[in-house]
Amino acid sequence: MNATFDFAGKTLLITGATGGIGRQTAELFHRSGANVILMDLDADRLESMRSEMAMRVVAVAGDASANEPIQTALRLGAESFGGGLDFVVPAAGIYPESSILDTGEELWRKVMSVNLDGVYRLLHAAIPHMNDGGSIVNFASVAGHRGSKNHGHYAASKGAILALTRSLAHELGPKLRVNAVSPGTIRTPMVESLVAARGSAMLSETPLARYGEATEVASVVAFLCSDAASFITGEALHVNGGLFMAG
Repeated sequence: MNATFDFAGKTLLITGATGGIGRQTAELFHRSGANVILMDLDADRLESMRSEMAMRVVAVAGDASANEPIQTALRLGAESFGGGLDFVVPAAGIYPESSILDTGEELWRKVMSVNLDGVYRLLHAAIPHMNDGGSIVNFASVAGHRGSKNHGHYAASKGAILALTRSLAHELGPKLRVNAVSPGTIRTPMVESLVAARGSAMLSETPLARYGEATEVASVVAFLCSDAASFITGEALHVNGGLFMAG
């Protein structure tokens, strides 16, 4: 996929930057001219990614659900690029498999900490630095709409992201637009175990009869941030090959 956009002079802050979808999103924005502020827990992969991009990029290694790395990213972004933020994409997330009876307090809190609390902390800190006309794109999931067997913690966190997205669209308009992307089964390391266990069944329910690619999600994130989506806010765009069709 070779989608391109004009993001010259704009600045993106993205967490989960070295993940399958996060990386493709960051690289697409960078190719389209944006400055990028990368955040990820994996310091080695993050440094490799920063080095490959070479210019118009800063990187901060740390827990995306913790305040200190977020503040560091905001400071370095301001020092390097000035002008505030135009796009914020909280892409960090975890997807452990566990039935509700096997999900202890510690695992429940970990999933909520990364998938929900981390989004709150990032947006709470970043929104005051965002420019008029800016865009936030959150990551929900098909699981947040229809549930997911043995992933109740994940589905709950993504359902909350949908509600947060709509609420912020009300609060922050008309200055900012806030939308979400709801991927289905995308070919990334995060869903390898799901594909191994239930891949054939999911494909049989998917009209396009294949898994999605991270580049296909990245292009939708970029679309939602672009002027082509200037009258879209409070929405969740499904990128799942028809696995889930919202009524």
